[in-house]
Amino acid sequence: MSQIEVERDGAVTSIAINRPEKKNALTADMYDALSQAVEEAEADAGVRVLLLHGKGDAFTAGNDLQDFMQKPWKGQAKPPAVRFINAVAHASKPIVAAVHGLVVGVGTTILLHCDLVYAAEETRFMMPFVNLGIVPEAASTVLLPLLIGRQRASELFMLGAPLAAQRAYEIGMVNAVLPVDKLLATAAEAAQALAAKPAAALCATKTLMRRHYQAEVDRALREEVEVISERLESAETREALAAFLEKRKPDFSKL
Repeated sequence: MSQIEVERDGAVTSIAINRPEKKNALTADMYDALSQAVEEAEADAGVRVLLLHGKGDAFTAGNDLQDFMQKPWKGQAKPPAVRFINAVAHASKPIVAAVHGLVVGVGTTILLHCDLVYAAEETRFMMPFVNLGIVPEAASTVLLPLLIGRQRASELFMLGAPLAAQRAYEIGMVNAVLPVDKLLATAAEAAQALAAKPAAALCATKTLMRRHYQAEVDRALREEVEVISERLESAETREALAAFLEKRKPDFSKL
């Protein structure tokens, strides 16, 4: 069974993360498959809308840290995660996301590039980048403060505390909060509604809405990758990852 499942329903391409036994934690191979799915949908004139969702009881737990440590970014021209982020960030077609359960790290930051986001009631968003000794990605250092304000973004980034679905709705990160059994159907209905509209007008509207901050997003995409690549070699990140493997609390007091 594929860990990234791609299905077509009319003019909508549905991309599902399917590794439920690991809370849909993402490996390098899964990032490559996600990237390919998004890139192919973008290139297909018959596809008008993309729909992202996760199978099992989570959208994604973020990076699979063991796989991440085995395949370091150093020496890679474009790490698989970066390829996926860029594919979504530069997509011209509307993207609808349906999220539930754990939505960790890139699972949250990638939503900032989606056009409609629907969340199940029990969804918990987390961005524990600082806890791992690194920094946020996906241009979230630009987009999240722009969306919710710098202080709220600082709380989510710096404290790394979980964010409940209802609170995410209140601060504008999601369009609606739904019972989990209605989540995917509602998102799919929205995707089909978009697919029935004039495609060129939709794409032009998306382009115009993000044009005023696109240069800053592109800068952040590059700079975040540079800083993350540096931070991955740091003593702080080594301690954070060692603590994860040893199932203990990290100690940054002497670093």
